[in-house]
Amino acid sequence: MTDAPEFSRPIRIDQIGSDARPQSIAADEGERLALSRRFRLRAIPRLEADYRLVPDNGGWLATGTLRAAAIQACAATSRDVPEEIDAAFTIRFVREADISEEEIELSEEDCDIMPLDNDRIDMGEAVAQTLALNLDPYPRSPDADTVLRQMGVKQEGESGALSGLKDLLSGGKG
Repeated sequence: MTDAPEFSRPIRIDQIGSDARPQSIAADEGERLALSRRFRLRAIPRLEADYRLVPDNGGWLATGTLRAAAIQACAATSRDVPEEIDAAFTIRFVREADISEEEIELSEEDCDIMPLDNDRIDMGEAVAQTLALNLDPYPRSPDADTVLRQMGVKQEGESGALSGLKDLLSGGKG
C-alpha cells in the first residue's frame, strides 16, 4: 500500500462530463509544506492550476496551466533562489493496461501520460508532478559567481594548463 499524495484532488472518471468545464485547484499551506519536503525545496509559497478534463480516445485529457512560486537552494552557494513558474500542461490519463512498457519517443507536442488510480484521476498529484518537472534543475543565485570567487573557487579558464597562456596573451593582466 502506498502513502496518499501530499496534494490529492481525486476525481472519479464516472463523474467526468463531456462539457470540459474549467476547474481550479490550489494547495493549502500544509500541502505545500509536505510537497516542499518531498521535492527538497526550501518552500512552495504558491501552487495552483486551472485545467479542463475531457474524455479522449479511451482515456482522459487534462489541459491547463500551472502557476507556482518555489524557493530552492542555489546549487553553488546554498542560498535561497526564488522561482516563478507559469507553465501550460497536457496530461493524458489511461488505464495501466494501456501503458506500454517499451520506450517511445515523445515530441514537445506530445503529452505526459499518467495511469488512472482505481478509476480515479488525481489532479493534485498530476499538478505536483508537473511542478517538479518545471523546476530549474540547477538553480543559481544571482551572486553565485561572486560568492564562489570570494571563497577561492576559480572560474572556467582561470586554472589549468592554458591559464598561463591566457596571461601571456593578455600581457600579464589576466
